[in-house]
Amino acid sequence: MTLQRKTAPEFKGIENIHLIHPERRELTNGCKVFCFNSGDQELVRIEWIFGNLRFKPESPLLNMAVNSLLTEGTHSLTSAQISDKIDFYGAFLQVDYGHDNSQVTLYSLTKHLHHTLPVIKDIITNSIFPQKELDTFIRNQRQKLQVSLQKNDIIARRIFSKALYGDTLYGLSADIETYDTLNREDMQVHFAQMYQPSNCTMIVAGKIEPETLNLISDAFDKEWHNTGQAADTGQPVIIPAAEHFYFTEKPDALQSAIRMGGAAVNRTHPDFPALQVLNTVLGGYFGSRLMANIREEKGYTYGIGSGMSSLKHGAALFIATEVGADVCKLAVDEIEKELNLLQNELIPEDELSLVRNFLMGSLLGSLENVFSHADKFKNIHFAGLGYDYYDRYVNTIKTVSADRLQELARKYLNFDQFYKVIVGKY
Repeated sequence: MTLQRKTAPEFKGIENIHLIHPERRELTNGCKVFCFNSGDQELVRIEWIFGNLRFKPESPLLNMAVNSLLTEGTHSLTSAQISDKIDFYGAFLQVDYGHDNSQVTLYSLTKHLHHTLPVIKDIITNSIFPQKELDTFIRNQRQKLQVSLQKNDIIARRIFSKALYGDTLYGLSADIETYDTLNREDMQVHFAQMYQPSNCTMIVAGKIEPETLNLISDAFDKEWHNTGQAADTGQPVIIPAAEHFYFTEKPDALQSAIRMGGAAVNRTHPDFPALQVLNTVLGGYFGSRLMANIREEKGYTYGIGSGMSSLKHGAALFIATEVGADVCKLAVDEIEKELNLLQNELIPEDELSLVRNFLMGSLLGSLENVFSHADKFKNIHFAGLGYDYYDRYVNTIKTVSADRLQELARKYLNFDQFYKVIVGKY
């Protein structure tokens, strides 16, 4: 057969997405365990995910600080010893803080789990937050914040979150003085209530042997106990700001940061999948309307995009960019123009087809290994959804009409109702 180098390969759309489903277990102490057994390499990723405790305005940094300092020392190990033990066995350990959950993640060869799991157990059950490490953390965070507050885009994001989410965990904008509220005693109380098995979801992905599950059970079932006080993971009611326009002037700014948007719906809402399609048309990929207009045609910026945040207690659709300070007003006008076009004119079928293929390709491309499948599961599990969510999502991408997208644009893309934040010149 002759290779036809001048003929493009036949184009085929993506029909279905096949996701790996986990095996579910529950330890006797209430910790839920989900196992994704796949792969040939003797590697496993284990995540211990904890719901953040209720936001306290008087101690706003506790969730973040406790998670960040988990690996800085226990009753039996210093931070250096923790690092040495993990590194010696070629493992990798990290802690991550999010708006709704905090987690500890271990990547380890399965043959070394009997050495690495006891270190994680010690961290999750016996962290002591040494004063020296806390002082260093506070000093470093203050320095990072001082640097961040010189960046217009960071300031704009902080103002936007505060306006949209108010005095909640989502709206928190720490000041230098906020770090004065941290102390070891509060952190230890917070740690005891939050890092207990009844508030933990464990997700295990990789090549899982029977011995792997035995090791996990031995370490995190029989000797890991609840405190008797359930973790309070509820959050205060979100009260958005009444003011919708915020301008912070920087007379010497060469660029102005723009961030605007409004409350939207999270993954649990029926509108969410179609709104993802609409967001992609607006600013969710390199060929989007905002990029084509404000970057390619007008040359006001190197990059502009829109995005959606899906949180447990809230959601937002937002637009973000930095533009030349002398064209800031013009850029805002063009953003308004693009929003109005989506409300008043139907999206052409060729553009919609391109976006459909992009979204399906992105979804398929995001499933490169078993860890990716576990990540997709986390999206639905912590939203209280089942795998039928992805069936609906794929079906929506394939079938949503231009009329439906116009309807959503009129509902969610109202420029007058957006919060608008500008930092720089206007």
